[in-house]
Amino acid sequence: MPRIQLVYFNAGGGHRAAARALEAAIARRHPDWEVRAFNLFDVLDPEGRFRSLAGIEPEDLYNLRLKKGWTVGLAQELKILQASIRLAEAFLVRRLVPYWRASSADLVVSLIPNFNRPLIDSVNAALPGIPYLTVMTDLADHPPNFWIEPDTAQHVVCGTERAVAQARSMGVPEQRVHRASGMVIHPDFYGPMLADAAAVREELGLDPGRRTGIVMFGGHGGPAMETIARQLDDVQLVLMCGHNDKLAARLRRAQAGAPRAVLGYTPHVRRCMQVGDFFVGKPGPGGLSEAVHLGLPVVTFKNRWTMPQERYNPDWVLGHGLGLVVKSARDIRPAVMQLLGDLASYRASVRQVRNNAVFEVVEIMSSMLAGAAQQAAGTMRIA
Repeated sequence: MPRIQLVYFNAGGGHRAAARALEAAIARRHPDWEVRAFNLFDVLDPEGRFRSLAGIEPEDLYNLRLKKGWTVGLAQELKILQASIRLAEAFLVRRLVPYWRASSADLVVSLIPNFNRPLIDSVNAALPGIPYLTVMTDLADHPPNFWIEPDTAQHVVCGTERAVAQARSMGVPEQRVHRASGMVIHPDFYGPMLADAAAVREELGLDPGRRTGIVMFGGHGGPAMETIARQLDDVQLVLMCGHNDKLAARLRRAQAGAPRAVLGYTPHVRRCMQVGDFFVGKPGPGGLSEAVHLGLPVVTFKNRWTMPQERYNPDWVLGHGLGLVVKSARDIRPAVMQLLGDLASYRASVRQVRNNAVFEVVEIMSSMLAGAAQQAAGTMRIA
């Protein structure tokens, strides 16, 4: 029985979501595999010392910034983080080696950036010869030392041609570069489409026959959603606020000229998104990929507040004709009007995108396991 270790953390939510998506896909395709997903910081700080000192989980510092929209300066902070990881690499490896020895993993799959070098080094020290796969949850890398570590035995899954080109330019051997058809999203998104979207709109208190926009800024919402709601006063919207209860309360109190559905956290994201005709949100790879997969053209953003690792994403939207990009929420109205005026054309472009990445990654994992088993068998025969 193959033993798979999936490494994630909760910074932003997309990494954990990718881990859960792969767990579900593996359960469907290879129920005999033994899979464990774990938060890296639970291993690095099992006693919770950081939480005791700071009163908050390490990832929550990042998540708080996303919730408040405080993303200016993240590029410089990222450089500081990467330098700190390099300085602490020996310590990180020592913390991780006992975990890997106890796990007896046959394959390690990383769904996180920045920490791949100490992860790879610790796996090599504890379990020599065990394959290591990084599944990028961004549409492109933000080198150096973000997702791709070229002078290691790392395999990397790239969801766009841009990411593939980056890996090749860094010297990653061709056999370790794996092209997927997009970002990993949950297998539930591949289920049947709603038979009656109009009925679900009615359930949400909306006009069943009116064009509807889905507004979503990740799992913690975002202050820009209030500006968007004001700018689109006469457009029917589903405003998905995630865990941001205060934002949801403010939006519910606001007056609007068109029907609105304001939602807090819901496990039924796919069902809610399917009532929409278009999507408005930050340029996060997960939200954009889910919207496009469900057939929704998008309006997204690119400005000085865009996070470094997401700056390629609006270019991807424009390059594939999937929607429009604006600088600010204050510019959203003309873009939405333009999108609605040519909605059929944008929908046609969106339909050209075929993303089966979550299942493709499982098959890449299966191939790597088979290759490792053959190599081990050959080594035993030689011995």
